[in-house]
Amino acid sequence: MFNLFQRNPAISTSELAEKLKDSITLLDVRTPEEYRGGHIAKAVNVPLNKINRYQGKEKQVYVICQSGMRSKQAAKLLKQKGYEAINVQGGMNRWQGPTRGGK
Repeated sequence: MFNLFQRNPAISTSELAEKLKDSITLLDVRTPEEYRGGHIAKAVNVPLNKINRYQGKEKQVYVICQSGMRSKQAAKLLKQKGYEAINVQGGMNRWQGPTRGGK
């Protein structure tokens, strides 16, 4: 049965670090300025205000932002579009791994 109040799946940043060893799609929904300030190497920048236009081929996507709030919203919107969207709780604030600056 479909539950309207179903929580979106979420993982911690340490779980994300493990997942990054595989080939996954990670969407960074922060602004381009925030993204350029430092992001996870595999992350693709799709700002929250453009998430409705996202058209990736994969079924499963991981979503990250600065704190976890925007990525939660983005995951909800992506789920409505048919994706299995997994929110990264705590976002970049909790990320302990390497980051890169620039595009």
